[in-house]
Amino acid sequence: MPDPFDRQIMEDNLPFWSKLSSGEQKTLELGTQRFSVIKGATLHDDRNKCTGLLLVASGQLRVYMVSEAGKEITLYRLFERDVCILSASCLMNNITFDVHVQALADTVFLRITTEAYHRVSADNPSVQDFTNQLVSSRFSDVMWVVEQIVFMSFDKRLAIYLLDQSAIAQSDVLDITHEVIARDLGTAREVVTRMLNRFQEEKLVTLFRGGITLVDRDGLNDLT
Repeated sequence: MPDPFDRQIMEDNLPFWSKLSSGEQKTLELGTQRFSVIKGATLHDDRNKCTGLLLVASGQLRVYMVSEAGKEITLYRLFERDVCILSASCLMNNITFDVHVQALADTVFLRITTEAYHRVSADNPSVQDFTNQLVSSRFSDVMWVVEQIVFMSFDKRLAIYLLDQSAIAQSDVLDITHEVIARDLGTAREVVTRMLNRFQEEKLVTLFRGGITLVDRDGLNDLT
């Protein structure tokens, strides 16, 4: 059962909380646990496990897929007070793909068990509406990734990625390796290196060991 601070997180970030009965709130409280994990930890990797809803209290999570060949591609990231629902895929019909959830930083999160969430949502339209909106939002994120892969050239994808990472870090200096970029974008490291070298030749970025500095944001924006 969550402590008062965790309950406050639930109240603040589950928009249906005020529309629950006291009994429904109690059900969610009893079905919620707090976890702390270190950077790199795997929180979910099998749709058959139905881990439950994950509510990020602090830190950052990465939701990604892995191909049969072992290639990873990041679908989206979750930040403080975001909710991950694909880790509770058994709540949704016709989910036929596995997603993995990994901590990108030391992370504290609340896990609401699928059983508790299902019991509350079964008879409460407000919870059902929240679930539907969250699923729609996450699938929009997934479709954006698919659109980039299918329809965008790699230079455009990489420029978008670098600008997004800069916004997340709130800095033009990114401590990120070519391997991590390749993993996030679902491509080979060599492809990333070639394109970054081209960006450097065009004076869009400068490269240093273990990172990248954005030099010409307008030029990167022009590519997007």
